[in-house]
Amino acid sequence: MPKYTILGGFIYVTMLLYVVAFLLGAAGRRKPAMLIFFGGFLVASASVGLRWFQAGYPPLSNLFEVMLVLAALMFPLSVFCRRFLHAGIETGDMLIGAILLVPVGFVFNAAPRQLPPALQTWLFIPHVFAYVVAYAIMAKAALQAAAQLLARNSTSDPSPASRERATFRLVCMGFPLMTAGLLLGALWGKKAWGNWWNWDPKEMWSLASWLAFVGYFHFRATFGRRRPAVNAVIVLAGFVLILITLLWVNLSSLFSGLHSYAQ
Repeated sequence: MPKYTILGGFIYVTMLLYVVAFLLGAAGRRKPAMLIFFGGFLVASASVGLRWFQAGYPPLSNLFEVMLVLAALMFPLSVFCRRFLHAGIETGDMLIGAILLVPVGFVFNAAPRQLPPALQTWLFIPHVFAYVVAYAIMAKAALQAAAQLLARNSTSDPSPASRERATFRLVCMGFPLMTAGLLLGALWGKKAWGNWWNWDPKEMWSLASWLAFVGYFHFRATFGRRRPAVNAVIVLAGFVLILITLLWVNLSSLFSGLHSYAQ
């Protein structure tokens, strides 16, 4: 459903700027692409601020808000990872940002609501934000992994090994945040529901995605230097599990549980 509000206008302007930045970046015009990408980030940040003001709480309580924040994070994460990790496909980051805003702008309900009692705790921001940043980084790692696999059969991109190392650095950055999110979630579960672990569908899929990256580290340390393509496949599989955790568990009636408010 289109959103004919100021917030909706911000979302659509951000989406347009990200798409234009992507097209310019794909055409090899990096400098104007990054300038427009930065402009999209400013508008996305204004969207997050407006939503926070309208709702009266940090906008991290449901998929509309989480994906809005994710879209705003793509620019600073892209710059940080390029500068400090030497890992990044900036045009891919622009495209990810635009894709994230499609359901925000046209699918999810944007009406502010009362914050559920389970979210009225100091653990709300650190738990959710750790996962949000981790998932954005793992999306970038998956993009690198996919590029690595494509580079194996490409004469124009002779750097699959460098992409494999970039993927590793990204996973090393995202994994501690996933771990923090998991541990904070256990603490939150004890506080909110009386148990550290409740066998909730979202808890189970979160654990599955975490274990996938544990498996990635183990395989890479043991065999990965001889099997770099398998490393990439494991990262992509881990990201698929993240998508199930973030989207399918929240949207499918098959997975009703304690986290159903996150729809």
